Amino acid sequence: MTAAQVFSSANLFALAGWAILVLAVVLRRPWWRDTIAGLLWPILLSVLYLAALGIGWGAAEGSFASLAEVRALFASDWMLLAGWVHYLAFDLFIGAWITAAVERARLSRLWLIPILPLTFMFGPAGFFLFVVIRRGFAGGTSVESRSPQGRAA
Repeated sequence: MTAAQVFSSANLFALAGWAILVLAVVLRRPWWRDTIAGLLWPILLSVLYLAALGIGWGAAEGSFASLAEVRALFASDWMLLAGWVHYLAFDLFIGAWITAAVERARLSRLWLIPILPLTFMFGPAGFFLFVVIRRGFAGGTSVESRSPQGRAA
């Protein structure tokens, strides 16, 4: 398989993981969210990442020392694929983590409507929106330090 073929397959696989995550939210299946979309899918993407990294590392020029060196590193299709799969794995992991945190904080699942697509398309922007919303509802305290009744522990 070429890097381009693996890229297409990886995108479809990641999209399936996001579909499982959304179904987990809609159907209230925390096991699907935590174990399948939040753990199994990112692990499998991580294995693909390692494979692409292993294939591309020796043949690629460049390094992480400067922007120009990173550009040279990503001139290799396999290294570029590894970078892309890195995004796919981490964005899905963070999306699953966000959905669990929304549930723990007892926020409305409606907040996930803007957060999850933003996380899917622009990972850190979705995470940022989640943090802003969570902080807004937590009154400036950490959600994890609040009791189930919503009072500070």
